[in-house]
Amino acid sequence: MDILAILAGLATGMVLGLFGSGGSIIALPALLYLLHVEPKSAIAMSLGVVAVTATVSGLDNWRRGLVDVRVALVFGLFGVAGTFAGARLGLLTPVVVQLGLFALVMYAAAWRMLKPAKVAVPASGIVAIGGGAAALGGCRDFFSPCMGHIALHGIGVGVLTGLVGVGGGFLIVPALVLLSGIPMKTAVGTSLVIVAAKSYAGFIGYMGGVPIDWSVMASFTVVTVGGSFIGARFSNRISQDMLKKAFAWFLVVVATYILFKSVL
Repeated sequence: MDILAILAGLATGMVLGLFGSGGSIIALPALLYLLHVEPKSAIAMSLGVVAVTATVSGLDNWRRGLVDVRVALVFGLFGVAGTFAGARLGLLTPVVVQLGLFALVMYAAAWRMLKPAKVAVPASGIVAIGGGAAALGGCRDFFSPCMGHIALHGIGVGVLTGLVGVGGGFLIVPALVLLSGIPMKTAVGTSLVIVAAKSYAGFIGYMGGVPIDWSVMASFTVVTVGGSFIGARFSNRISQDMLKKAFAWFLVVVATYILFKSVL
């Protein structure tokens, strides 16, 4: 790999470690335009890279007590089913449609990061972000309406993951905070576990349907895993707001490039 690909791999891991999301949004363009992998193979390989990286980072968060296992099981189980279905659909979808959707997802992620968070403190003293389960103290029962909403979100985000090759963490993290009421740091750690499970399902869904360059994927994964540890260690030392804004504008630039290069 050249220096740009190595830097992209480090950036992929650092973003995952910092935000619990965003890894595929860097990995896929890097595989496409820096390592010159064919689009459908790049989508599959980016899922494989993120699966391994999110697993390592997710286990690190679990050891630190920052994973809600109950929420991860529900979201992950339904997310895996949706992702596998999305991957099989992705094999039949024209590349121009997949890359176009991927660019739109990047714009959506950028918008979500630039949008100010609305935080309210109700009379009970419990912080609520947009209402929902956060104000109720979270999900305590597998059969609660809250868990039903989490399952539906899992399916929807899963289909998107499989179809365009994004882990969906930027959708998972706010959904976990809003629906289950878990703290932001726990949402990031839980998101990594969910992203890992869904990415494995998506990668398996593409296997046999597209060629995989195992040596390129392995090399990129090693660099990305290293980056994830760097990101996790710096997560409490860097201004999250500044990072989010910088990353959001980076996404806008890359999404625009993808649209003009591969779609328009």
